[in-house]
Amino acid sequence: MVYTPDAALIEQLNELLWTFSPISFIPHCSVHDDEQLVRVTPVILSDQMPSNDRFDVLLNLDRQPPPLFDQFDRLIEIAGISHEDKSTARERYRFYKDAGYEIQHYNLDD
Repeated sequence: MVYTPDAALIEQLNELLWTFSPISFIPHCSVHDDEQLVRVTPVILSDQMPSNDRFDVLLNLDRQPPPLFDQFDRLIEIAGISHEDKSTARERYRFYKDAGYEIQHYNLDD
């Protein structure tokens, strides 16, 4: 699941996933689509955090720790390169660390 409460960003991601490349389509749908479609689609775009579904991985694109994140086996956070992005990523990192979650950090700047 890809999560952000920003509906405009969800729509932008949807468009990008359809138009990125004709041969590299990533099957995806909205959490608001038909329930059967959501169950069989590998990538779910969501502006809300459903509490009754079970997804393995959550990619959080919000600036805050997402609600109900502990229902996922894995949570992925992305830290941007701007000062503001790094600052909010550090706040989320501290939140998860203080809550006792194991954290793996990958630096992709290299």
